[in-house]
Amino acid sequence: MIKSMTGFGSAKGNSGKLEITVEVKSVNNRHLDCTVKIPRVFSSIEESLKSIVQNNISRGKVDVSVYIDSSGSDDIEIKVNHSLAKSYITALREIAWDNELGSEISVTDLTRYPDILQATRREVDTDLLSKDISEILKFALDSFDKMRILEGEKLKADVTARLCEIEKLTAMAEEISPETIALYKNKLENKITEVLQSTSIDEMRILTEVAIFAERVTIDEETVRLRSHIAQLRELLELDEPVGRKIDFLLQEFNREANTIGSKGNNAAMSKIIVDLKAEIEKIREQAQNIE
Repeated sequence: MIKSMTGFGSAKGNSGKLEITVEVKSVNNRHLDCTVKIPRVFSSIEESLKSIVQNNISRGKVDVSVYIDSSGSDDIEIKVNHSLAKSYITALREIAWDNELGSEISVTDLTRYPDILQATRREVDTDLLSKDISEILKFALDSFDKMRILEGEKLKADVTARLCEIEKLTAMAEEISPETIALYKNKLENKITEVLQSTSIDEMRILTEVAIFAERVTIDEETVRLRSHIAQLRELLELDEPVGRKIDFLLQEFNREANTIGSKGNNAAMSKIIVDLKAEIEKIREQAQNIE
């Protein structure tokens, strides 16, 4: 099925008491360019997340954003420096004794001194966190893919319609081509008559010249190849794999045949057909820039 290179998907989940949100978004790009945005403290799992993206997406500029909310967790631990507290108590009592002061010391008094209480963050199980974020990323990619498939169906419908129009224009070119040869024959006869000032014309010479001209301007080979390219593109649209690059290449062949037909056609009607034909090819090329 056809997938668009642009899309967005998100998913939420938990790892222990950490709340995790993963967002995936992408825009067009010739190759795969993946960027992972994650809090620096967890940057060690960045490469594993990129690997998951590479297994699911072949091209596009992909941004993965991981948000970790620890507000609901109890990962802050308060530790008491008991030896330091005892040293402060001893020192305070000595001051009180030497200066004949009261020696009552409260807990609040002690907490005013630095390093008595130390707040530390409990270590996070990185392996578990990596596993949980990876699973949430996969759900986000599922959501992301649904949007890309939906957009891909629209792209496929548009390209298919334009292929039908190219077929019509190709048939019109095939109808006009014999008229071009007949027009050349009439012009050649008129020119010879004018030059010789006589109606006595060597008909075989005329037919020979027309045959040479017809061989030079016939577009049968080009239209056969063009129809073959149309069939190939329709087949590509039905494949269940990334086909954007293949379509890009095939459209170059479309343009080559259109240019050749245009160079062989030498009348206004054919020129108009070629202009319309190349316009449709260009519109497909623009759409192909959005196809994975």
